[in-house]
Amino acid sequence: MRKLIPVYIRIPVIFFSVMLALEYFIDSGDRPAFVKFPMVSVFLFVFLFLLISIEITLTAVDKVTYHLLSDEQKKVVDDAANLSIKDSEWFKKMMKWLTKSKPIESEADVMLDHDYDGIKELDNSLPPWWLYLFYITIIFGCVYLVRYHMMGADDQETELRKEMAQAKLDVEEYMKTAPDLMDEKSVTLLTDPAELAKGKVIFQTNCVACHRADGGGQIGPNLTDDHWILGGGIKNVFHTITNGGRDGKGMIAWKATLKPTEIQHVASYVLSLQGTNPKDGKAPDGEVWVDPDAAKAAPAAVTKTDSTAVKK
Repeated sequence: MRKLIPVYIRIPVIFFSVMLALEYFIDSGDRPAFVKFPMVSVFLFVFLFLLISIEITLTAVDKVTYHLLSDEQKKVVDDAANLSIKDSEWFKKMMKWLTKSKPIESEADVMLDHDYDGIKELDNSLPPWWLYLFYITIIFGCVYLVRYHMMGADDQETELRKEMAQAKLDVEEYMKTAPDLMDEKSVTLLTDPAELAKGKVIFQTNCVACHRADGGGQIGPNLTDDHWILGGGIKNVFHTITNGGRDGKGMIAWKATLKPTEIQHVASYVLSLQGTNPKDGKAPDGEVWVDPDAAKAAPAAVTKTDSTAVKK
């Protein structure tokens, strides 16, 4: 086998086969294993060194052994080395097993009586490789017929539709918790002081020029009162920061500058400024905004109180 495959092909094939096997079995994320784990690089270097060393050693052993042979033995070795693949014994046996063809000397045994202008026909058996492949196709056809046409298993089109529907559900589920895919429908209000501190940093970096550091308003509206131009609450404020204010005279859209998580932080910080009443704050703009959920809950609370009072 070493004579059939040259060393300059054998070493790279073995080396890269081992390298691909390591990449397959070692979980290295989005980076190659030999980059993420230095020990893998060391192992590959040592393995390549050993491959080259083994080839050099075997070549030296072959040369020493050859010089120790007699002239007759050297002639046998040279003849075997110069023998082509087609003339080798193992190749002949393999071809005989694959084709089951008769040798030329035995063609008379399979000669048919047909004679077309001197052209005669041999009754050779079908090649085993072709015959076995034909049998496999028959078995496959029977299994396919029973499974898909008689038992009603899903065909490729049905499988694709189911996988697409499942993929859609998986994407929707992922978007519910993926921070950088957040939108005004899935955003939630942050109240943790550490999270609000992050929002304050973003606010001071991008918003103080129009809203002042205390949120009292300058070019932009006052953010500390209960009046809102485009609606209050975390969802409306998130939407306004993401897509911008009124066309032509409102705030620019920040979705190209800030990530959804950053917009969530700054929107939560803006809402934390409610009721702080900074000095010299700008006059209210817009209308008083009432949380629809809170408005729905209020009558229920009143009804519960009145019912309790009646029972007393």
